Amino acid sequence: MDRKKIIVTGCNGQLGRAVNTEFGGDDRYELVNTDVTADIRLDITDVDQVMTFVKDVKPYAVINCAAYTAVDRQEKDVDLSMKINAIGPRNLALAASGAGAKLVHISTDYVFPGVSDHPLTEFDPTGPASVYGKTKLAGEEFVKQFAERFYIIRTAWLYGDGHNFAKTMLKLSETHDELTVVDDQLGTPTSAKELARCIHSLLPGDNYGLFHGTCEGDTNWAVFAEEVLRLGGRDTRVKHVSTEEYAAMNPQSAPRPAYSILDNYMLRLTGGYRFADWHDAIAEYFRDGLK
Repeated sequence: MDRKKIIVTGCNGQLGRAVNTEFGGDDRYELVNTDVTADIRLDITDVDQVMTFVKDVKPYAVINCAAYTAVDRQEKDVDLSMKINAIGPRNLALAASGAGAKLVHISTDYVFPGVSDHPLTEFDPTGPASVYGKTKLAGEEFVKQFAERFYIIRTAWLYGDGHNFAKTMLKLSETHDELTVVDDQLGTPTSAKELARCIHSLLPGDNYGLFHGTCEGDTNWAVFAEEVLRLGGRDTRVKHVSTEEYAAMNPQSAPRPAYSILDNYMLRLTGGYRFADWHDAIAEYFRDGLK
């Protein structure tokens, strides 16, 4: 039986690596991995290159894990942010539609204003405050406009095989007795492994549309840091501070959402993937060896 080809963009990122692990044991699919540093180099901002590549591969699906996520740098690097986070998804949507392929696109909690008082569903109004959020929202709109069959998944506080908050806390704990972490930003730490499982569950079916995809439960960055240090067997203390206090010590150019708790409402309504609780997901991450 011929395996269905799936193009993975951003294959060397945290989610791209998790997708490779998740789909690696499924004989139905053959992954075609691309990245700006991969053996197959694909520049998603180049529409001609994307159209030609997708036409040649003839994929069953495209999973877009590529994104520009350095939120502070994007405040001064608007054009590059727009190219990667908006034009790139537009190009992939056009190419996927031309090839009759499905498109999985990953978005973010930053498309919201970040000031809610209730878990946000797919039907709550957007209103990004940062360049990152604005360009990611533009990417969503392009996918909706040009892709025929798509799954947009908004996630938040993602960690996996690569640079992430958990590894940063563990690294800092090697040389610090106390770490200063904000406690007034609320959200849900989400494992790239769990998100890859969600993608794997959605892809074979026809449950298209916009979804929120985060682990269950919620916390703040300081409590998350404490859980990471506990699981890592570290006795480093965590000093809880406000965002304002932290910014005074570590100036940031992009505003951070005070509220990033997403409700996986559409997945729940349509009988889709049920994410693990964030405590269980981070514990599994440690059991896996912090890959």
